[in-house]
Amino acid sequence: MDLKSFNFKIFVGVIYLTLIAIVLLFLFSAIDIQDLTNYNFIKSNRDIILSYKNDNFLSLTIFFFIFCIVWVLLLGFAMPLLLFAGFVFGKWWGIFIVLVSTTIGATLLYLLVGLFFKDFVEEKLAPKFSNLRKFFQKNDTTYFLLFRFIGGGGTPYAIQNVLPILFNMPIKNYILATLIGSMPSMFVTVAFGSGIESVIENNEEFNITNIISSPEIYFPLIGFFAILIAAFFVKKSFSNN
Repeated sequence: MDLKSFNFKIFVGVIYLTLIAIVLLFLFSAIDIQDLTNYNFIKSNRDIILSYKNDNFLSLTIFFFIFCIVWVLLLGFAMPLLLFAGFVFGKWWGIFIVLVSTTIGATLLYLLVGLFFKDFVEEKLAPKFSNLRKFFQKNDTTYFLLFRFIGGGGTPYAIQNVLPILFNMPIKNYILATLIGSMPSMFVTVAFGSGIESVIENNEEFNITNIISSPEIYFPLIGFFAILIAAFFVKKSFSNN
């Protein structure tokens, strides 16, 4: 079977898009977005989830690890995974789980898209990121690591994962830059999720004063804004060269 034949690419593309559609349909039908912003809903389910984690730590870890891989492979956003990991597992174990699993998922996505959808990616993304080509040609590992470090400078996570296809980045360089470069921005978000859990545990009333005054929250926020500032200057440097 010719993996690069047009008919096979169409077949894989249809299956891939169908899986994405099924996952999105399930999420929107099973989850009420309003509940995710309701304090009482979050607090009551926090107790249930943490109780389950304490009784089934290994199985929950394995399930979440596999879910992260599949989620990233299906073009999912990183933010929900990071907040959940921090909220449930804490910042240290949480960052380990999501960093390794999302790196695996991103690598699989990179390979999949590079094999079957390379022409499509080049057509859609090459004009928008042409200014990065000369940087990646100099040292793809360093510049992609820096790109990951600043959270892609506002680039959606799924696009970050497939962008190096434009520059034919070797897979070992991709894995190294993703694993190391993603750590700072991901840790800030995971720590923020852990901070939210800490605030809920220690305060009956969930208000802005409790949030801002908690070091579990404002330290990650400081880190987040520091990364935003770094992203601004790095992005400006890219555009000026």
